[in-house]
Amino acid sequence: MDLQPTLSGQTLRLIPLDASHKDDLIRAASDPLIWQLHPEPTRYLPEVFTKVFASGLQSGGAFLITDKHSGEVLGTTRFYEFNPQQSSVAIGYTFLVRSRWGGSSNSELKRIMLDHAFLSVDTVWFHVGEHNLRSRRAVEKLGARYSHLENESPTGAVRNTVFYRLDKAVWLTNNLLQ
Repeated sequence: MDLQPTLSGQTLRLIPLDASHKDDLIRAASDPLIWQLHPEPTRYLPEVFTKVFASGLQSGGAFLITDKHSGEVLGTTRFYEFNPQQSSVAIGYTFLVRSRWGGSSNSELKRIMLDHAFLSVDTVWFHVGEHNLRSRRAVEKLGARYSHLENESPTGAVRNTVFYRLDKAVWLTNNLLQ
């Protein structure tokens, strides 16, 4: 699976993350309300977000999310935990600027990523903080189903993380019905 191609939808473009994106993403992430329900609510601080940015660069699967028409930086997301033997990958570490909340941007973003992922894998995982109800609802809207709860996140932090699973057959069926 190519974890970092350039991907586009109707209004969004996902560009492989590189070091030149740091300042723009720090600005986009600087709104404390973005992180209010997040398990790490201080990510709006540049010194905290810089660590998130560095891990995105190292992951080899992170993207800068931009408006396809204006070029405005809207956030970041990534593919991670690609497992060819289990034919699975995870999608996460996503944030969007608040001006894109409540519209079609998050569903378009996930649709772009899921369509790409399901060209290569059979299962996509989402790991969401237990109390991040906004993100949990968004994942459930995609058709992902609760799998289990773990007390440790994929990053090793001790917290309750809800694991959601979305299988290719479910995704394809749901999209045919729309």
